[in-house]
Amino acid sequence: MCSIARALDVVGERWSLLIIRDALLAGVTRFGDFQHNLGIATNVLSSRLDAFVAAGIMERRRYRERPEQYEYVLTAKGRDLGPALIALTAWGDRWSSPDGPPILYHHADCGGAVAPEIVCANCGTVEIAEVAVRPGPGMPAEYLANRRPRRRAGDADVPDESK
Repeated sequence: MCSIARALDVVGERWSLLIIRDALLAGVTRFGDFQHNLGIATNVLSSRLDAFVAAGIMERRRYRERPEQYEYVLTAKGRDLGPALIALTAWGDRWSSPDGPPILYHHADCGGAVAPEIVCANCGTVEIAEVAVRPGPGMPAEYLANRRPRRRAGDADVPDESK
């Protein structure tokens, strides 16, 4: 299974990313605040928060003893989802927001606009068309053995012999 598939197993449901967004960018930590802000059903919210705690994306911390109440705080693992959220927002702003972006991200220190980019360790910013892939150390050999070769645009289709 690839890293994208494994990540989606943890955060690939709509409510999951919205909960993380509110925690990361709006500072929401309390169950009632998540529920109120998102309009999410309490059973769904409870399930997602429990899954985030189990996955190490959030920590559950008691903030009141009587009555006992908890808050949900992002861990470093959870905060590391920030760039993915910014990239997904940029895609949504471009392709799904006909009236313009509903939220604008900016650098808190200088006010400059924040945007995602793909960066090469040697060359700096690159375009997606310049990105190539190769197997990493975690790639199972059997997965590679079952992959079809990459086709270039314009290649003739070869009949599927497995039918």
